Amino acid sequence: MTMLLLALGILALLALRVPVAFAILGPSLTYLAFNGAAPGLSTRQVTGAIDSFPLLAVPLFILIGVIANHARIADRLFAFALALIGRVRGSLGYINIGVSVGFSWMSGSALADAAGLGKVEVPAMVRRGYPKRFAVGISSASSLIGPVMPPSIPAVVYAGIAAVSTGALFAASVVPAFLMAAGLAVAVFVWARRRPDLRDEPFAWRRLRQTAVGVIGPLGAPVIILGGILGGLFTPTEAAAVGAAYVLALGFAYRTVRWRDLGPIAREAASTTASIMLVIGASGLLGWILARERVPRMVAEALRGVTDNPIVFLLLVNLLLIFLGAILEGISILVITVPILLPVAAEFGVDPLHFGVITIINLMIGLLTPPIGAVLYVMSPVTGMPVHEVFRGTAPFLIPLAAVLLLVTFVPSVVMFLPRLLGF
Repeated sequence: MTMLLLALGILALLALRVPVAFAILGPSLTYLAFNGAAPGLSTRQVTGAIDSFPLLAVPLFILIGVIANHARIADRLFAFALALIGRVRGSLGYINIGVSVGFSWMSGSALADAAGLGKVEVPAMVRRGYPKRFAVGISSASSLIGPVMPPSIPAVVYAGIAAVSTGALFAASVVPAFLMAAGLAVAVFVWARRRPDLRDEPFAWRRLRQTAVGVIGPLGAPVIILGGILGGLFTPTEAAAVGAAYVLALGFAYRTVRWRDLGPIAREAASTTASIMLVIGASGLLGWILARERVPRMVAEALRGVTDNPIVFLLLVNLLLIFLGAILEGISILVITVPILLPVAAEFGVDPLHFGVITIINLMIGLLTPPIGAVLYVMSPVTGMPVHEVFRGTAPFLIPLAAVLLLVTFVPSVVMFLPRLLGF
């Protein structure tokens, strides 16, 4: 009954549009007060949840994404991709996906991808005759590649909670991220077959060479960040710091970032970091309460009463996470559910890296589903479309994303192949 009242209190505050962190903190502090907990306990739990060296990578990866947006690196990637495959039917759909893949190596946030790339891609597609709903849909769906492809902010958070190697989780995420891109490309191909008019400028070697020069610098970022992590040269936190310095140097070299821009860049990165860390801290307190009330053990016993098949267990987890992703913010779901579900997954023989990738993909799909769907709310002001119209454009692309989720669920080797190859 206590846990039911706690859950109802959180849901009621969320329904009233109270920010997620405070919707969790309010009922949690009330629980502590009624149970006679020491006043300093809540402070210790909140600060302990964010007092983690691996989590130091989160603000640095956010900073990389903010600098990359200010440096207009997405414009360079877009111009190069257009010069390369612009004459292909439906080319801007493929370019949209490709640019998201390229930008994901510098930004682990779907919201940064949607806000930064959406301003470039959607107007360009509409000018060339693409339906606005399609342009918004593919831009929203492709933004989900960012939090799956390393460096990924949700992966850093999961690794800290699950006590697994961040580098190993990054390696496990690479193939699923490319599968997401491939699934979306198939959806674009099927749609473009009915639109023979959607061809852009003819191929020109001169334009390709000019635009290729412009992407040499940005393509060095993933080499430094991912190469450094997977090669054992840097920890993820160190790689994030080096990557931020590198992208900032690119911005100065391209003269798209000036000294006066450093203040706004720092404020934007600090604001985003603060909101994420506040959610992690509040969720850490809630996680302590759930552990105290033995909720993980009760969940484990309930699931074992339903099935002893790991595949059925993972399907139930998928349904649960997609449902939660539709009504809660992704980072808070990670911090709350992973301590509960990961021990259960271990009892079913599910590798924590495999479980982590499944969890992250589920929560990213939640970013596209109402009523909370954060990407929908970011794309709405960027494109000037109502949220329900953004969702209508995005809905068809949920099919290939769901197909990739099922493939990753049923075929663990898709996730585990690269970490094993690299010796993790």
